[in-house]
Amino acid sequence: MTTVSLSPAPAPSGVSSAVADTWYLTGRKLRALARQPVVLAMGLIQPVIWLFLFGEMFHKVIDIPGFGYQGSYLAYLIPGIVAMNAMSGNMWAGMAMIEEIDRGTLNRFLVTPASRLAIMNAAVVEQSVSTTIQTLIIVVLGYAGGARYPGGAAGLVLLVVAAIEVGVFWGALSNLTGMLVRDRMAIIGVYTLFMLPLMFLSSAFIQPGFLPGWMQAIASRNPLNWEVEIGRSALSAVPDWSAIGVRAGGLAVIALIAVAISVTTFRNYAKNV
Repeated sequence: MTTVSLSPAPAPSGVSSAVADTWYLTGRKLRALARQPVVLAMGLIQPVIWLFLFGEMFHKVIDIPGFGYQGSYLAYLIPGIVAMNAMSGNMWAGMAMIEEIDRGTLNRFLVTPASRLAIMNAAVVEQSVSTTIQTLIIVVLGYAGGARYPGGAAGLVLLVVAAIEVGVFWGALSNLTGMLVRDRMAIIGVYTLFMLPLMFLSSAFIQPGFLPGWMQAIASRNPLNWEVEIGRSALSAVPDWSAIGVRAGGLAVIALIAVAISVTTFRNYAKNV
């Protein structure tokens, strides 16, 4: 007589459980985003104004001897505006973290079997999707305004990847700030402190060779400028693949470090709940 085992199926491993939980929690965040597309649109207002205002106001800058860029000034601006949008949009991530803490939503998730890592991963993925959509909208609007992208589809993919890396880096730092201080004014303070200085201490609006020496030194170490240089080179007719690889790798490293610190801070928060 054959005996049939009725033992329960093995529980999913830690990795598969984290992946499944990330999938579920990301879906929750994306459904909320889909119900409020105005959030994405509102985030694009300032970058689009900067794009067309600066593009028209300084379009003759491209004719300065030694500027050395083949294309319109609008096309030159696109990577800088994408970088600005990726940074500014994700720097508000801490606000959402503070809201979930205040509403008790985060604490309710902590008493479920959901992976702690998945809770943070879902926020990162949702921010990456938002950054991708906004980046593509900026690219399309730039094209409609006359900008052209000789780098083609490969260049656009690299532009999006670099924007996501910048967004993940600043989003993780914002989440970290939100969990540590739980003060919206602190998030605003961080945004004000870093946003415009890092934008103007980069090649977003002008060729680096036109900047004073001390500004060039800062720009070379500015993660926001790495994204600008990646996008500008990738969209050009002759990309510098080695430079793109070095800068993209640097952005990936600092983004992973920021996420790791943010996850550690979240786990410490969870222990004290």
